[in-house]
Amino acid sequence: MDPLWNPKNPEKSAIAAFIQDVNKEFKTQFSNYHELWRWSVEHNEEFWSYWWNYVGPLASKQPKIVLANRGSFEQSRWFPDAELNFAENLLRFRDTKEAIIFHDEDGNRRSLSYIELYRITGAVAAEFKKMGISKGDRVAAILPNLPETIIAMLATTWLGAVWSSCSPDFGTEGILERFEQIEPKLLIACDGYKFKGRLYSILDKVSSIQDQLNCKTVVVNWQSSAKLASTIPWEELIKAEAPFPEFVQVSFNDPVYILYSSGTTGKPKCIVHGVGGTLLQHLKEHRLHTDVTRNDTLFYFTTCGWMMWNWLVSGLASGCTLLLFDGNPFFPKEDNLLRIVDEEAVTIFGTSAKYISAIEKAGLKPKSKFKFSQLKTLLSTGSPLLPESYDYVYSKVKQDVQLCSISGGTDIVSCFALGSPALPVHRGEIQCRGLGMAVSVWDTDGKPIENSAGELVCTNTFPSKPIYFWNDDNGKKFHDAYFDQFEGVWCHGDWATLTPNGGLTITGRSDAVLNPGGVRIGTAEIYRQVEKVPSVIESLAVGQSFSNDLRIILFVVLRKNKELNNKLANEIRQILRTNASPRHVPAKIIQVKDIPRTRSGKISEVSVRNIIHNLPIGNLEAIANPEAFDYFKNLPELLD
Repeated sequence: MDPLWNPKNPEKSAIAAFIQDVNKEFKTQFSNYHELWRWSVEHNEEFWSYWWNYVGPLASKQPKIVLANRGSFEQSRWFPDAELNFAENLLRFRDTKEAIIFHDEDGNRRSLSYIELYRITGAVAAEFKKMGISKGDRVAAILPNLPETIIAMLATTWLGAVWSSCSPDFGTEGILERFEQIEPKLLIACDGYKFKGRLYSILDKVSSIQDQLNCKTVVVNWQSSAKLASTIPWEELIKAEAPFPEFVQVSFNDPVYILYSSGTTGKPKCIVHGVGGTLLQHLKEHRLHTDVTRNDTLFYFTTCGWMMWNWLVSGLASGCTLLLFDGNPFFPKEDNLLRIVDEEAVTIFGTSAKYISAIEKAGLKPKSKFKFSQLKTLLSTGSPLLPESYDYVYSKVKQDVQLCSISGGTDIVSCFALGSPALPVHRGEIQCRGLGMAVSVWDTDGKPIENSAGELVCTNTFPSKPIYFWNDDNGKKFHDAYFDQFEGVWCHGDWATLTPNGGLTITGRSDAVLNPGGVRIGTAEIYRQVEKVPSVIESLAVGQSFSNDLRIILFVVLRKNKELNNKLANEIRQILRTNASPRHVPAKIIQVKDIPRTRSGKISEVSVRNIIHNLPIGNLEAIANPEAFDYFKNLPELLD
């Protein structure tokens, strides 16, 4: 099948220049991306060492050792003797170019230049230092996607401290389950947030959390002028005139971020990411895989509770302009985000597969209304991007755009598979595996396979591997999360296929893969077909143990005033039988009013699977809409 998109001038991309430089340095003759990738994973120490020198991170101590403990994936440490500062690298540009543009759902806009960002951050860092924040201390935040959030993170890492954040729509218990584990010395919170025109005050929640964390608290008055006792107003920090502190230099493998597993099966795990590995990986993904330059405006629609926020803000290290948005993407109009992309001449727009599906379902035809004159790249992540979404983007959004489905996650705060501006885009495929990422697909016996679905694994170490889990002194939680299935090999928990084009398709989480009659089926394969049915808004498929086997149960959310009847059920079964296989046809189809999702927007398949088997759901605070579980309890349809 012909590609949906081909690069016009691949020779002008950063990756093409990099290939030439590698050929010159290592006396190689690579002519394309895939040859470069093969070399980068077979000679990963040479690759990462060369990339360090090539990209030139600001470092007070250059590394003499590339990789320590190279015999153990789990225990390996990259550049252990290097020293640097994360904020210093993100604030290396200090000119009048716009660093941040911010929009909210009410249409308000403000911006900061690079020099303004540096000066405000320096002032806040000085005040944080006065509060006693120092190397290794944790700073926790309950903030929307504001410029202040980036400033607070940069001020934290300026001092060598560790940043962790939650979205303000998290419940009190959900926030405490995360932050109580890491014992922050400082909490930064907003007074409230706005969503779909409605104001939500969180001051009572902040007060309760502050009391239980027993730490100093700074409040950003984002939605009101209300004050909270025993807290420090953000305004006082930015008005201070204390001399800027020195950038605190830390080890390459000292912590910079603490992120959290979704926690659908228990208390969230605290995943600790290192300063150098995060920076080096993000620089690679931005500059080589996404072709980010100082001329770009990078916009990723995200919250501060999703790792894509961490990925986005690293764009400052490449000197581009970041665009932030806070609020409901469909308010006051369904095309609100698209309007902003057009008006701000965004060059790289990132969002979720769910968002692309939603605007398609809404019948939007963006290219008939917007020019998107500068848009060169559209990124999608969060869940598999269906082939039909590729069709929609190229027919209704923009024809001349590189559509990159990317996949990685919180675990590595980066990507295993993503795009390349020098490669074509094929329908339904992620373009390539990331440079330096030894990604393969294995069967259950641990044998590499191609053109067939299996476990996505990584067979060699990489710099953005988590440095550890918090409060996991013996490393058992870390081992069990990634290295339990295959000895010495990272098993990511994704169900993937390597394609003849050198790309990948990902059909869902492997722990949600269905296995009726011993045949493994990715849930995305079902969703792809079911959601073609006009009456269906959304669907969820799980496996139910029944009569010594497993049967597929399909739950559907239908459009307003639609009811599941025999005709519609047969239509769903027929499309699955015809377009997928008879094995994809569910044993039961049940209508529900809503489907539970994690706060990062992912369908909580495992939790639904547990509830229909009368097993514990796990951590309800990880679920954005826990009331949806009520639709799945004690269903008589599942008894026969």
